[in-house]
Formats: sequence, C-alpha cells, structure tokens
Amino acid sequence: MSAPEHSLPPGFGSLEPFVSAWALEGADNRLRARLASREADRVAFFEAAKDLLPRGLDYLDRKPLAEHSDQDKRLMRLLLGMAHVALAVEIQGDDEPRHAEGARHMTITRAPSDD
Repeated sequence: MSAPEHSLPPGFGSLEPFVSAWALEGADNRLRARLASREADRVAFFEAAKDLLPRGLDYLDRKPLAEHSDQDKRLMRLLLGMAHVALAVEIQGDDEPRHAEGARHMTITRAPSDD
C-alpha cells in the first residue's frame, strides 16, 4: 500500500519516496523492514533523511503527541525508522548482514515508541 502524495508535513516532501517502506507502526515492524532491506535502500533513505532529522524532531517537539496530525504521526514513524537504518548504516556498516542474522531471531514485543 502506498502513501498519499503529500503524506508528510510541509518541508519534508523529499522523504515521501521512503514513507511506504520505513514509516511503519511498531518497533518490531521497523526492525523487520531493516532486516529485509537491501543495503542500497538503507543508504538511500539514510542519505535523504540524515540532514532533515534535526528539523523533523524540532517540528514534532512543537506540539504535544496528542495533537499530532496523521502527517505528523507518519513523520514520527519515519524518523523512528531512521533510527533503525542509522544503526545499520553508521554503526554496523559492512557487518550488518552478520548482525541481522541474530536479530532475525529477536522480536520486539514492546517499545516506548509503541505507546
């Protein structure tokens, strides 16, 4: 299922191509997306999102979670997906396939971001 053309708040349109793959509900779904992704896809998302991350967090911090629109929530999920991707790209790098093997046996049953 693809996201609407303007599924993110104004100013984040360059991230629209990544919404369907990375703006997922639930930490375990984001982990599974990372594990199933190709390196080129992770790097493309990382490169597109890394400079927008501070602005995105600032934007989301301007209002309480209870007041977030659907676009805001989608941006939040996308930035949470970025955390998984950043781990693979920045930290694990070439070792990501080795780390992914163990992570495939792990299930995230609850995360603070899932509340």
